Amino acid sequence: MKLAMIGFGQAGGKIVDKFLEYDQRTGSEIVRAAVAVNTAKADLMGLEHIPQDQRVLIGQSRVKGHGVGADNELGAEIAEEDIGEIQGAIDGIPVHEVDAFLVVAGLGGGTGSGGSPVLAKHLKRIYTEPVYGLGILPGSDEGGIYTLNAARSFQTLVNEVDNLLVFDNDAWRKTGESVQSGYDEINDEIVRRFGILFGAGEVREGQEVAESVVDSSEIINTLSGGGVSTVGYASETVERKQQSSGLLSKLTGNEQSVEDQLDSANTTNRITSLVRKAALGRLTLPCEIDGTERALLVMAGPSAYLNRKGIERGRKWLEEQTGSMEVRGGDYPVNDSDFVASAILLSGVTNVPRIKELQQVAIEAQDNISEIREESEANLQNLVEDDEDELESLF
Repeated sequence: MKLAMIGFGQAGGKIVDKFLEYDQRTGSEIVRAAVAVNTAKADLMGLEHIPQDQRVLIGQSRVKGHGVGADNELGAEIAEEDIGEIQGAIDGIPVHEVDAFLVVAGLGGGTGSGGSPVLAKHLKRIYTEPVYGLGILPGSDEGGIYTLNAARSFQTLVNEVDNLLVFDNDAWRKTGESVQSGYDEINDEIVRRFGILFGAGEVREGQEVAESVVDSSEIINTLSGGGVSTVGYASETVERKQQSSGLLSKLTGNEQSVEDQLDSANTTNRITSLVRKAALGRLTLPCEIDGTERALLVMAGPSAYLNRKGIERGRKWLEEQTGSMEVRGGDYPVNDSDFVASAILLSGVTNVPRIKELQQVAIEAQDNISEIREESEANLQNLVEDDEDELESLF
């Protein structure tokens, strides 16, 4: 699947930068074009892979390149005002070669949280290609203002994109882990999961064609209908067995291919086990999988370790667990890989306790902020009113 990725804000820019690095390392060619948008000049300078002419600094007249300080209302205003500058960078994207747009943003800050819904709405108005969002939720320990920003941004963004893929930092940060190493690991996890998902179906020269192809239309159909999506992932290391080509096998004519050496039953069982681990393990957004509207299963790895029977069994199990009649599946041969992986896209999930909790905490934070502001104004009034009768005001 060919994507035009736009990273909005610090987190969004870093993730798109990491996607480009993944593309270069694996040759997956997912990112057809990449743009980074920010109000903070330093964040744009810290990127390594996004071309300089595709880095857009907005809001210079308002914030002088210093960011919006977690004020997502200001972030939204600046995005509205400078949408022409963003469009200038998007104009350089060969849209006829793109299957979809992916707007990537952290939902807890200011620039990406406020600007990503504005950009998504703009893209949907101009282009016919689907516009997806990849939103990163802040950890619950990051503070009330970030939770409030995330709840408001989530509520807005989910209505402006064709589907919102969500990654919840709260489910992935480890206790005692430094902030930098924690986010580096999280970004690696995001790119690993979505890289396999979006990379499926892209056949490069010299690469083996899948037995059951998952192409971009399968992904688009799974994401159609809107709502919220989460991705599961599980992998297992395997040995890349060499063909038996010793003298004895040549003399007896018993040369075995890798496929012959592998036990079909073991291959099938490994696939079904990985499907279950991916669906019931840590999802990018933790949720109950029953009631999922649509799902897509991708099995990746050396073709010798993939078989149709295992994928069909895994797909049928997913149908039973989700209750969905729209479960697609296929394989993604990666013959130089040392592992077999299962990536599962669950689209249209509704039983998501984390979102309910986020909204509740945000409402409480909003009420507390209002109370604090009112109390602050009253305290200031009390501080100065005692001397008002004796001192004259300057104007």
